[in-house]
Order: sequence, then structure tokens, then C-alpha cells
Amino acid sequence: MRNRISGLTVRRRLFRILIGGIVAFLALIVRLGYVQLWEGDELAARAEASWRRNIPVTAKRGEILDRNGVRLAYNISSPTVMAIPAQIRDPGETAEKLALALDMKKEDVYRLVTKRELIVRIQPGGRKISAEKAAEIRAMNLPGIVVAEDNKRYYPYGSLAAHVLGFTGIDNQGLTGVELYYDQMLSGISGSVSFLADAGGRRMPGSADVYHEPKDGLHLQLTIDYMIQTIIERELDDAMARLEPNAALAIAMNPNTGEILGMASRPTYEPDRYREAPPEVYNRNLPIWMTYEPGSTFKIITLAAALEEGKVDLHHERFHDPGAIEVGGARLRCWKKGGHGSQTFLEVIENSCNPGFVALGQRLGKETLFRYIRDFGFGAKTGIDLKGEENGILFKLDRVGPVELATTSFGQGVSVTPIQQVAAISAAINGGTLYRPHVAKALIRPDTGEVVQRFEPQAVRRVISPETSKKIREALESVVARGTGRNAFIDGYRVGGKTGTAQKVVNGRYSPTEHIVSFIGFAPADDPQIIVYVAVDNPKGIQFGGVVSAPIVRNILADALPELGVKPRKDQLERKLTYGDTPIVTVPNLVGKSVSDLYEDLNMNFNLAASGSGTIVIRQAPAAGERVERGSTIRIYLGRDDA
Repeated sequence: MRNRISGLTVRRRLFRILIGGIVAFLALIVRLGYVQLWEGDELAARAEASWRRNIPVTAKRGEILDRNGVRLAYNISSPTVMAIPAQIRDPGETAEKLALALDMKKEDVYRLVTKRELIVRIQPGGRKISAEKAAEIRAMNLPGIVVAEDNKRYYPYGSLAAHVLGFTGIDNQGLTGVELYYDQMLSGISGSVSFLADAGGRRMPGSADVYHEPKDGLHLQLTIDYMIQTIIERELDDAMARLEPNAALAIAMNPNTGEILGMASRPTYEPDRYREAPPEVYNRNLPIWMTYEPGSTFKIITLAAALEEGKVDLHHERFHDPGAIEVGGARLRCWKKGGHGSQTFLEVIENSCNPGFVALGQRLGKETLFRYIRDFGFGAKTGIDLKGEENGILFKLDRVGPVELATTSFGQGVSVTPIQQVAAISAAINGGTLYRPHVAKALIRPDTGEVVQRFEPQAVRRVISPETSKKIREALESVVARGTGRNAFIDGYRVGGKTGTAQKVVNGRYSPTEHIVSFIGFAPADDPQIIVYVAVDNPKGIQFGGVVSAPIVRNILADALPELGVKPRKDQLERKLTYGDTPIVTVPNLVGKSVSDLYEDLNMNFNLAASGSGTIVIRQAPAAGERVERGSTIRIYLGRDDA
């Protein structure tokens, strides 16, 4: 009985196992069919992907253009040598040949080509080589050695706008300037060339390569104007050679939009060769990084607050300046020994009279004055699209006493950046709106030229009324025509501006010999299209903003205004002449006059230089109607009177 039961049990178990096996086999068949019919293509693709080895193809970095399309940074072909160690037949011979061609040590190359990695870059000698060197490597036909397409950054104008543009690293990554700030947009997406390889990394015979096209980065168009940038850098180079300062900087901006038209500083560097420059040179963009006491350019903020609050009448109120003013036990002196005496408040501004501005600060009070200072953007970053911007430093309101209020009113005891000053003064003259400065204008597709994104002007806040702004423009035009800013005067253009001379703080104390001298100017004064700020750190010789920086701003404006399409006009304030100034006179029409007439009429105002033979003037330079300094030379071209 037990045997019968045991046999029956065994047969039942065997039957169950058989049924289970059949079910499992059917399930396997179904699964296999599903995999073959439904997932076959995907699995095959996965398998092939696991067999493929990729050689990267670098995407072209987007170009950087000025506002008119001038290329300031672009790419040039610069191939890279790569090794596939599993495919190298003779590592020793390969290393020897590559080392000789790439000027590397054989041991270093051998170490790279024998690495247990799929793909290895031969560096540093094989990175970003010339096209000629790449052709030489390809001609060697070394198994396992590939010359991959790559590119490197090229800056065609050397150091031009170096601190704005920045530079890239060995892997084309942005490291400073807009190259860093807009790196993601400029970089693009790399592609590859892939091949089938076995488990050892060896190429499978008869397999086809697959090319994955890279997606190039977007072009970045800047607000920078190449011509204005060139003008600025020319003037800074001249200032460095002539004045031998520690540093110099300049910013040009459209005050109505916040668009930076030019920005530069000295010392500078070439982005292609940044390793040759000290890190403190290429890492510090002085126009946004440097902080210092602004001096008298800051008086514009005090003036704006006083006008907006109705605390002063520029034309009808008078102020007596004895040469100093007593505040809180401190004696604050005017720059002019003995003072300016009795003057209108407009003359206070023209003369940059410290005691007069102390009086305006006292009328405002610390709460009101510091509210305007912060509203104009001081004490906080402007938000410009460049890395490395500083905040500046202001007194905490609870620590502002009578002396601090007085010194702040004329620009001492506060720390600001150049870009803060440009943004703030722009708000004072553009109708009263503070704009965020920016250097990016648009992002553009490289293949179609389509604009992907435009960077529109960003208004931060309204600070003062248009009426107050108009009064400020008129006062600052008077400073240039009649006051301390007369060295910025340009005949034919209405220019407004303000000087600045500030003692440097050295070892916690004001230096009696070192100054930062500055000037901020704009034109046309009644409709500003450009504002220019120049600061020179510790120039040799005479250290006054009106003497050192004002002429630099004048030269920049004189050449930049025609580039912007601003034409000369006659309706400007007449320049007040002081001792040593040369009058501006109009060139008369000399064409048709005889030589004898010329010597009778012009011997007091002009020098003459004659070319040609004859007795009658047939042409002249400068042309009639142009304005020049008295004593200038007029070249006349003589011919015969055929009439």
C-alpha cells in the first residue's frame, strides 16, 4: 500500500513538473517573441551603444560681436591628438614618434598611450595644435592615434576690451568676463564620432562610423561699440605713458538705457596670453571692482537731493565761502585758499565749493540725504552682467553725526565703484530714472542669424523728477563752460560734467600726496546720448581732476559723438576764459582772396601755410566756418586767377 501510494505521488509530482515546465517554456516563448518583435530594435541599439566608443567633436563656441557686428572673439581650428590605447600595436614606437612631433618627453607620452582607458588625450603637447602639425600627425598613420577636430578662442584685437570679454580655458570653458557670465549660452553641445569596438577596445572590422553633429553655441552681441572702445583705450594708453599713474579706467554708457558703449582699465592684458599677466590684472575689472572715495563727482547726488526737495534756488540764493566751515568741532576747508567769497549756489557748483555743499547737506539732514544716496544705487551692486562687482561702503545711519553728514555731502567718507557713479549720474541727467548697466545686447543663432533673446533696458526706479534732472544738466553744463570743468569744453557740442579729486587712504590715513582724480562728462547737455567717466589713480605731477581727467573725457567725447551721429551745434554756453586759455575762433572763407589780402586780414588770428604757386587761394583747410583755437595754422592752396 505504501509502495502504491508512493508511486502515485511520484507520478503526480512528475506530472506537475511537466506541466510547470510546459508553462515555463510557453512563457519563455512568449517573452522571446515579445523581445524579438517589440523590444528588438531598442535592445539592439543598446547593445550597439555598449560596443561603440566615442571620439568627442567639440562644438564651436559662439562668437562675441560688438553692437554693429564687429567680431571681438571667435574660433580658429585647433585639432587635438587622442589615443585609443587598445588599438595601439607598438606603444614604444608610437610614444617615440609622438614625443618628437609634439615636443613632449617620450616617458610622458608612453604613460598616456598605455593607460587602461578607452580614450586618452595626449596633453599638453597634443592639445589645440596647428593645422600643419595635425596634418603631420595624420600622415604618420599610427594605429590607435586619432586627430580630433577642436578649436580655440581667438581675440583679433589683442587687449581690446580684455576685461569685458574675458578669456577661456583649455577646454573652451569661460573663465572671466562675458566668456564666463554667458558661458552656458556660448558653449553649445559637443558631438562625437563613434566606432564599434570589442571588449578589448579594438575596432571591429567592417563596422561603420557614426557621426553625431555638435550643436554650436549662440553668438553674443554686446552693447560695446568697437570704435568708442578703441577711442577709450587709446586715451588710457596715452594717459599711462604721459602721467605714469598706478592705474586708470574709463566707462562710456548710454545714460538713457544703461548700455555700456565702452569699458577699459589699465594695466591690461591680452586674453590669448593671459598666463603672462599677473592674476591681479586679469582677475580685477577695475570699473566694477575698484572702490574708493569719489570726491567731488559725488556732489551731483547732493545737488540732486537738494533740488528735488526744494532746499535751494541756484540762481537767486547766495552763499558766502570764507575758505572753511566749522562742523562738530572739525574745520572743513575749501580747495581754494581764502575761499570764493559771496557767490550764487550755481557758482558754488561751478567752483566745486566744499563749504557750499556742506550747507546743502545740512539743509537736507542725514535721513533725507542718505535716502537719496541709496535710491541712486550706492551701497549695493548695480547688477551689471559681469562677475566681480563690489558693493561699496556707506556710513550706517546711526553712526552719521554732523561731521559725517558734512563730509558725505562733498564725497568724502563714502566708498563707491566707478560703475555705481556712472549709473547714478546717468539717473541724475536722463530725466530721473536709474537703469541697470549691461553689456549684453542679444543672443543670436549662428546658422540663421535669428535673434533668440534681446536684452532690453531695465529701469530700477525713478529717483528724481524730469524737472530736477533738467536743472542738474544745466548746472553741470555751466561747470564745463564757466567752472572747474572747463578743460572738458568742446566747441560745437554742449558738454556737462563734474570734476573729482579725492585723497587716497593709505594704511588707514589720508595720504597728502596720493589722489584719485576723476571727471564725469556727458553730451549733448540738453539731450545726453553718452556719459563718460575717467579716473586716474595717483598720476605724477599735478593731481586735479579738472587738469588730468577732464581733458581725457573731452578727447573721448570729441571723437565718440560723431561716431554716434551727434552733429555739432552753435547753441552752447560760451566758454569763460581764464588766464592761459586760448580763445576759440571761426575760420573765415579765404577762397578767392589774394595773398596780399590775407596778410592784411589774418596776421593777428592765424598762421598760414601755403602750397602751390600763384597769387589766389583756390582751396583751404580747415574749411570756412570751422571752429579752431586762435593761432592755429590754416593751409592754403594757391593758384592763378583765371577769371
